[in-house]
Amino acid sequence: MPKEIISAYLEALGKGDVGVAFSYFNPDAQWHQPGSHQFSGMRSGVGEIGKMLGGMMEVTRGTFVLKPNGNLMVNGNRIALPVRFTGTIEERNIDMTGVDLFEVNEGKITAVWLFSDDQDIEDHFWGN
Repeated sequence: MPKEIISAYLEALGKGDVGVAFSYFNPDAQWHQPGSHQFSGMRSGVGEIGKMLGGMMEVTRGTFVLKPNGNLMVNGNRIALPVRFTGTIEERNIDMTGVDLFEVNEGKITAVWLFSDDQDIEDHFWGN
């Protein structure tokens, strides 16, 4: 079941249906954004997570795109997803791979941890 939840979440995101995508989150979900940039840190609840993701879209003027870059890998209630993300902020561009790790409990995403191939480059891209 966890794999199906993440697949449905990704399908909704791929269609741009953020409302449906967020319906797969537990209201108290935690999002762990790595690094030392303006979006780093832990966000609690879909409101804080949505605000952070909206901020990313705002500073990139809608150019930020995250796409699956491999198969979902399942270990119990945790699902790893290789990703590739791109975007532009003024003269700064990013094209990087990483891994998103999801935890699913009782049919809802309860936690997300992100990992980037080069955190220093990502920190520079997002700035402070």
